Amino acid sequence: MKIKAVAMLSLTLLMLSPLAAQARDLGDDMDALAANYSAVMKTDDPATLQHALNGMHDAALDARNGTPPKLKGQPADSAQMKDFRQGITDLIGQIEQAQALVQKGDIKQAKAVAAQFKQTEKVNHAKFR
Repeated sequence: MKIKAVAMLSLTLLMLSPLAAQARDLGDDMDALAANYSAVMKTDDPATLQHALNGMHDAALDARNGTPPKLKGQPADSAQMKDFRQGITDLIGQIEQAQALVQKGDIKQAKAVAAQFKQTEKVNHAKFR
């Protein structure tokens, strides 16, 4: 039941995301990533998994345009900002890899790839949070 509730919440958030896409700040994107990651790790249902990965993908794409508070005032072309965007780009690549595996029906491997998201988060939070 809890998984269904998370899936429904994720679906609702995703349906509203096009309306709020321009209004989200980096914190909102990170919250969306975390909520959808939780849904990814709690389900074995391919549709729910794909939906949550899509939510993560959308949030990561939007986050790539943001600036972490630690880097406020940095020029967009600074080495630190480039490093931040590269970290998000790396996450996007991992998400896309997991999405492709779900489309092929390999749920177990998709979840193994998704488990690697935590390491990407840990590395990048250490630098930019």
